[in-house]
Amino acid sequence: MKYGYARTSTTEQNPEAQIAALESAGCDVIRTEQKSGTKLEGRTELQTLLDFMRPGDVLVCARIDRLARSIADLQTIVQTLKSKGVALQCTEQPVDTTTAAGKCFLDMLGVFAEFESNLRKDRQMAGIQNAKAKGVYKGRPRQIDREEIRAMKASGMSAIEISNRMGIARAHVYRCLKD
Repeated sequence: MKYGYARTSTTEQNPEAQIAALESAGCDVIRTEQKSGTKLEGRTELQTLLDFMRPGDVLVCARIDRLARSIADLQTIVQTLKSKGVALQCTEQPVDTTTAAGKCFLDMLGVFAEFESNLRKDRQMAGIQNAKAKGVYKGRPRQIDREEIRAMKASGMSAIEISNRMGIARAHVYRCLKD
């Protein structure tokens, strides 16, 4: 049986092209989700497929970067599929884990997907540093009123009582008092 997996990172992106490609590839079941591909946690549709697939099944995705953005996660997924006797194929790339060339190409694409993700992070950090230097970016505004914490402490409340009342960690109370 062929199972299709389509993923977009955000709800603004549309998975229709991936779904059409998976349907053309003859997938019997197609699961979609809109989650980041940088980690496996929280990707319930993928996990459902990994749990459900049986020996002889095939997992089909449009491209490797739709499956994973890190080589470690890709290797975990591929190892899980291999241990279950499940093949992996891509509609837009010559990936087919039933062949030696397909396995080789899979490994190369995984490295490039992780490289692209790392470049994106570097560009984002450079942009943030540039914005900070210009005084445009100041980070997330504080949500805890430090003066209120100091007033509670001055009135004789313990750090535990303050943390319980404010709904914050006790360590955060100490950090606020230290500032």
